[in-house]
Amino acid sequence: MKTIGLTAHVDKPRCADALVRLVPAAAARGLRLVAWGDTAALLERQGAAFTRGGPADADAVMVLGGDGTMLRAVRDTVLAGRPVIGLNLGSLGFLTSVSENDLERALDCLARDDYTVSTRRLAVCAAIRGGQPVSESLCLNECVIRNGDSGRMVELAVEVDGGTPASISADGLIVATPTGSTGHSLAAGGPILFPACPAFVLTFICAHALSARPLVIPDSSRIEIGVVHSPGVVSLIVDGQSVTPLEPGDRVRVGRSPITASFVHLPGYDFLSLLRQKLHWQGSSARQSRAG
Repeated sequence: MKTIGLTAHVDKPRCADALVRLVPAAAARGLRLVAWGDTAALLERQGAAFTRGGPADADAVMVLGGDGTMLRAVRDTVLAGRPVIGLNLGSLGFLTSVSENDLERALDCLARDDYTVSTRRLAVCAAIRGGQPVSESLCLNECVIRNGDSGRMVELAVEVDGGTPASISADGLIVATPTGSTGHSLAAGGPILFPACPAFVLTFICAHALSARPLVIPDSSRIEIGVVHSPGVVSLIVDGQSVTPLEPGDRVRVGRSPITASFVHLPGYDFLSLLRQKLHWQGSSARQSRAG
């Protein structure tokens, strides 16, 4: 790789300092930098050497921020077909898997093509009213249907592949991709899926029935969720960013998108190790290592 695109959460406290480190380190390794939007404006204020452009002008895109920044970056760059690598300036960071301390190492690996690339499946989520779509969005993480302005439950009818609808009363429903299984779905009690799993996870938020457990289904299936009844405004929220108000009678369709995203990983990346680090899993091996 010779040209690296940059997009950053410029309001992050450590963002400016990270860019001050990154620009000369990239130049020392023969890497050309391309930036756009707020990131380009910040680099200009710093007097940094870079070229204004877009994702299509880069060989890969480096994202500086947290997982929310990564989600926005993927949505902005996925149609350009460029792989992304996330530098974590946030806290948890499942998507931004490179730590701030590894910035120079990441540039070394990009410069000498020493990395791996994983493909992440995306979903497409559409809101249907009267048989016509009112919104359609690509989804990397999750689609959430929930009652936004009331503590009362919403009644939803869930269909898979045109089967008999299952009616559920809950605070909401999450349809997560494998990438999104470590996000809102996990917090609501859903399982973690390895990124390569061809599946979706349906996780109910505070369901009225204790038997309403998370459900894993093939991503070849078509999911339809109907809004049967709600005492307040119901919203469809895609990746925490795209919001569509829903009405009783509306339907939400979720299926696999033909578009995929590509993530760059440094040598030694391992998803299970990432889970152990981020979720602070500990056992006898961890105790023995501390004792040693």
